[in-house]
Amino acid sequence: MSSKLEQLKQHTIIVADTGDLHAIQRLQPQDATTNPSLLLKAAALEPYQALIESIKQKHATDLQAATEAFAVAVGSEIVQQIPGRISTEVDARLSFDTEATYQAALRLIAAYQAAGVEKARVLIKIAATWEGVKAAERLEQQGIQTNLTLIFSMAQAIACAEAGVYLISPFVGRIYDWHKKRSGIDYQGAEDPGVQSVSRIYQYYKQHQYPTIVMGASFRNIGQIEQLVGCDRLTISPELIEQLAAQCGELTPQLTVPSLQERPPAMTEAAFRWAHNEDAMATEKLAEGIRQFAQDQIKLEALFS
Repeated sequence: MSSKLEQLKQHTIIVADTGDLHAIQRLQPQDATTNPSLLLKAAALEPYQALIESIKQKHATDLQAATEAFAVAVGSEIVQQIPGRISTEVDARLSFDTEATYQAALRLIAAYQAAGVEKARVLIKIAATWEGVKAAERLEQQGIQTNLTLIFSMAQAIACAEAGVYLISPFVGRIYDWHKKRSGIDYQGAEDPGVQSVSRIYQYYKQHQYPTIVMGASFRNIGQIEQLVGCDRLTISPELIEQLAAQCGELTPQLTVPSLQERPPAMTEAAFRWAHNEDAMATEKLAEGIRQFAQDQIKLEALFS
């Protein structure tokens, strides 16, 4: 019997959640994703030390330009190792500023194009605040495709679909963490709240025929991955990919597609904010995620100061 990884690839596109070039070369995923936390880890790796020194000299007085240049340089290296796309994240500190997020995305795309990477191979990652969704909507209308991240609520998922976002990243593991901390229950299988969240979003999108891709993210164990076989995409850490490659056992699609229904009326800003606010887990985890990415962005800037 083939490995669990090979079986998973038959039903789901595998995306590597790392900035480690060696891991990407070894695992050969379709796509790859980065964020400030992963870039900070990548910055400690030997292959990037000369690049960091070069960027320091070029952007000594502009930390924003330095970190954006590093993100694009890492992404440009990664995209040479994969057949698909690289996701590069906008500074999390811009999460509540639509115009600033939009302008940062344009800078990243321009930098990629200057490095010889066409925009069709880049996804701009943006935190799924209301402002982030509106920035993504503008970008999508210009042919710049986006990956809306830190998805914890149905309100976020619905707003993204209605905005025509290319792809969303619901965070399975962080949802699981929140519920486990409060209940003391180590959720397994289909009872996992993170798994249930992705399943609901997937079914909603298929039911209403939204083309937005669902990419489950932030996994804590391969059991969560096994419950989401058949999801459009899954972005998985190298450690969990290697566990899947080492194990055998039958994997079958777990997600079902319900009967089609007419789309509901578009969500207003007020409806979005209220629905998201009513979900305590989503409210806390979105705010926490933005803070964590912002903190790692500041640490990344310190490397270039």
